[in-house]
Amino acid sequence: MTRRLPAAALALLLASAAPSAFAHSQAWTGPQAPAAPTPQNTPLALPRALPPIPAPTAEAYPGVIRYEVDATDVEKKIIRVRQTIPVQPGHLVLLYPKFLPGNHAATGPIQLIAGLDIQGGGARLDWLRDTIDPYAFHLDVPQGVSEITVDFQWLTQPDNSTWRVVMTPEMVNLQWEKALLYPAGYRSTGITFAPSIRLPQGWKYGVALETESHVDGLATFRPTDLYSLIDSPLFGGAHFQRIAIDPRRGSGEGAVHLNIVADAAKDLAPTPQQLQWFENLVGQTDLLFGARPYDRYDFLVAATARLGGIGLEHHRSSENSVPADFFTDWGKDLGAAGLLPHEFVHAWNGKRQRPADELTANHNIPTQNTLLWVYEGQTEYWGDVLTARAGLASKEDVLGIIAENAAFYDNQPGRAWRPLQDVNNHNLLGYRTTNPYASWMRGTGDYYRESALIWLDADTLIREATGGKKSLDDFARGFFGGDDGSWAPRGYRFEDVVAALNAVHPHDWATFLRTRLDASGPDARAPLDGLARGGYRLVYTDSLTAAEKRVRDGWQRDFQYSLGFTLSSSNKLTGVRWGGRAFEADIGPGWELVAVNDTAASAEKLREAVAAAKGTDAPIRLLLKNGDRYRTVDFDYHDGLRYPRLERIQGTPDRLGDILAPRRR
Repeated sequence: MTRRLPAAALALLLASAAPSAFAHSQAWTGPQAPAAPTPQNTPLALPRALPPIPAPTAEAYPGVIRYEVDATDVEKKIIRVRQTIPVQPGHLVLLYPKFLPGNHAATGPIQLIAGLDIQGGGARLDWLRDTIDPYAFHLDVPQGVSEITVDFQWLTQPDNSTWRVVMTPEMVNLQWEKALLYPAGYRSTGITFAPSIRLPQGWKYGVALETESHVDGLATFRPTDLYSLIDSPLFGGAHFQRIAIDPRRGSGEGAVHLNIVADAAKDLAPTPQQLQWFENLVGQTDLLFGARPYDRYDFLVAATARLGGIGLEHHRSSENSVPADFFTDWGKDLGAAGLLPHEFVHAWNGKRQRPADELTANHNIPTQNTLLWVYEGQTEYWGDVLTARAGLASKEDVLGIIAENAAFYDNQPGRAWRPLQDVNNHNLLGYRTTNPYASWMRGTGDYYRESALIWLDADTLIREATGGKKSLDDFARGFFGGDDGSWAPRGYRFEDVVAALNAVHPHDWATFLRTRLDASGPDARAPLDGLARGGYRLVYTDSLTAAEKRVRDGWQRDFQYSLGFTLSSSNKLTGVRWGGRAFEADIGPGWELVAVNDTAASAEKLREAVAAAKGTDAPIRLLLKNGDRYRTVDFDYHDGLRYPRLERIQGTPDRLGDILAPRRR
């Protein structure tokens, strides 16, 4: 059954629903009105004037929107939509979702919507796209028309070059928000949809919605509000398996399931041991948080080399893509093993308990990202911790992940000008954009991984100060727990985080957090105090263990901490570190390595050359090519290969080991 928002949560939503930033009229009233580009200075003629886009109110939208999706055209990768919307005569604005949950930015792919046709009263109704907000469509509903039909197509993409692939001949990932329009002037919890989807014959699916019927490929779901619909994506496919992994299941199948779609039937093969690890994950989150923010939870997992990559959180489900051989070649990709714990934690942190500035009234109100270091950063921390506690990875594996993160931020020069707090808004500058000097610019990954180091710092501080009697686990239970089975979102602010930390252990947490979040300048350092307090130090080694190689699947081409770059599979220099040795040698991204010490280049040859030069006076000679230009560069570097590692500080408590150990109660 759909949960309605309590009064307190509704107040938060309405408080954020200020008059639309896009509200406007067509009239230009300023004294410097620009001239139209014609000799006569003729004003631009529009079909009709555009009134303001109405801001959301507390009123519920009258009636139920029937919403039909046809996802059978998998060869042409076209999703067809028909919406039947109850209306009243007068002006109507339909919105396409712009600010998508979990994206922290305006990412709605409206560029992929085509064929928009609106009918009412047996006639076609003209629509006009808003000239300032292209996510809004204006139309006038004639007298006597009580419902309209809205037809269009979502032209999903054949490859991942711009937008990710969501349809293949074997599976579909339907994210409802990318294939719907909704009436402006209402909050998302006040608009009711009756959704259905037609899938290819014989396909099965996983979704957190309640199925009313599934006959001949047509699945019909219980009506729900727009907020819950957008929060409930669907994975469907020809090769599908649904498996219960709930340790509370008792005599029934339980509330938590793995829903697996795969490119081929042979990849639907989780072993009993793997399923036990995933069941452990559910049990360890129960112990950590003490209450479930869901009545049911569906892990949607695509084992695929064809669907676009994704890891996205929802209240009662998560979207996860893993390699096609994830279950059949276990342990090859530790990042994929840690994906499900991360997205699962978001059910508590980011979905039910959420930064107040991300609790917007609908999906076209701009989001703010001031607390992503909690939303994503603490989730990253608990994701790694729970990966170890569940047995999905070993303690050594997770120590390798922490070492890699610590080394990256210990060597990141961008902190000299840009604090972590500013990086929280990076997505608003362009969703997860790349740049040629990421170490200097900083970016999206920082509010995940550097923030996780801050939470390790906080956890070890609490454990040290209380003699192990308290920990960040107590914060998690107190801040994210409570109200078992309820998923109504609650907003939190910086002051709430500080108060909850003080409830666990009194400390100047505001200063603790702000000095780390706001640190910038030549003396700013990475937040690494949690390593020593946890019983470890960051060191560098010239050889890696098998576990470290699993963690760093690109270790063969990693020269970040020696020559200051990474070598791509095509021998291009990437990730050139600002201020590193390659940078100081006037080498930027795009150069190709042609030869090493007068021998044809390869990553192996370069590793051998760096190792051979250790402790000698011989330079490392590289022949580089950029377009039709060639350069020979001699590196006067003699410290050998350098890979990060966490080394135990003997005689100190192994608090990191305690953090990663499974909880028993």
